[in-house]
Amino acid sequence: MMQETEKIRDKVVLVGLNSPVLKADSADEESMDELAALVETAGGEVVGTVLQNRATPDAHTFIGEGKVAEVQLYCENVETTMVIFDNDLSPSQQRVLTELLGVQVLDRCGLILDIFAQRAKTKEGRLQVELAQYRYLLPRLIGMWSHLERQGGTSGKGPIGSKGPGETQLETDRRLIHKKIDKLRDDLEEVRRVRSTQRQQRRKNEIPVVAIVGYTNAGKSTLLNQLTGAGIPANNRLFDTLDTTSRLLTVSDTMDVVISDTVGFIRKLPHQLVEAFKATLEELEYADLLLHVIDVSNPLWQQQSQVVENLILELGAGDLPRIDVFNKFDKVEAGDLRPHGEDICAISARTGEGVDHLLEMIDQRLDRGTKRVNIHLPYDKSGLLDLLYREAKVESVEYGETIDVVAVCTPRVLGQIADYTPDWMPPKEDWE
Repeated sequence: MMQETEKIRDKVVLVGLNSPVLKADSADEESMDELAALVETAGGEVVGTVLQNRATPDAHTFIGEGKVAEVQLYCENVETTMVIFDNDLSPSQQRVLTELLGVQVLDRCGLILDIFAQRAKTKEGRLQVELAQYRYLLPRLIGMWSHLERQGGTSGKGPIGSKGPGETQLETDRRLIHKKIDKLRDDLEEVRRVRSTQRQQRRKNEIPVVAIVGYTNAGKSTLLNQLTGAGIPANNRLFDTLDTTSRLLTVSDTMDVVISDTVGFIRKLPHQLVEAFKATLEELEYADLLLHVIDVSNPLWQQQSQVVENLILELGAGDLPRIDVFNKFDKVEAGDLRPHGEDICAISARTGEGVDHLLEMIDQRLDRGTKRVNIHLPYDKSGLLDLLYREAKVESVEYGETIDVVAVCTPRVLGQIADYTPDWMPPKEDWE
């Protein structure tokens, strides 16, 4: 069975262009290593790597005709089935390179989209990936299939109603894709509407929201599993989990929060994905606290952290309170200095080391004056019990001479039942 699986794996040659003109899209050894990991995640096998240094990209072939000929010969020698570029290619460059190399050519953006398509499980995730794929596909229609060259409706031999100037198959496909994009946008707008309703309900109940963000494979899912027992698959590979998972987390005896993980970030994340996933990622903008999970065992953790910082800013969440969670300290050499500071926590999500301290920090950052109190309601004030069930966390109710309630209450609720809480008094500033 394993041999059959190996036979169908794509044999991939990686190509990257290092050029100062490309700036953030320029390839280097680290980004090529990451691209190789992405290929493994997608189910391919890397059989070679070519990194080209060039002052400027070639408008026609991107890496220059001489280098293309060199790569083509290399592909023949290793019998590759695919070439993947670490840089973004224009539709025309991708088409030309496919013709010259004689194998399928993909760029980093297309590869990431393929991985996302494999990983998306929920309806929302599939909608978002499909929208991103159609946006990526639209400018690349020309030359992708031979049937696009056919003309319809002009020969006089078509069915009734088809005669006239007609339209090319390319125009037909473009029109159909535009329709699909519009339909997907409408569906995702409905997702946004549902999320907005859920968000309003959480705010009505004053439940804080904590969002976990971080570079892909930093340990976000492992942390959520450690905190809540969510049971999300957490393997050591890029984009292992894609769909957002939210769970209720008891941070302390007076605080519950909704904690959500988000899709992992990565350098050169396709803008089509950022746009498509805004229905999910906009949760960051409405979060009360961000947990930025950083894989401190990775030598490139500082660069990865900066990628996440930039995307947080792009999504409008730069001003939110944040805790930097330095994860995987069980893999760091003994004696290495641990990052420390007011908004920094060092943990191992795998072993649980440091997680209790993280919960304490979350509790401190989100403390809104919530208190556990004993409430003694006269029977003629029993209507307040309904208020407590709606807007507080009721732990017990006993009926005696009064209705005796133990509940965790927010300051707003405390103000409404202050006359019936003998062990709690409003702050002095509320008396004035």
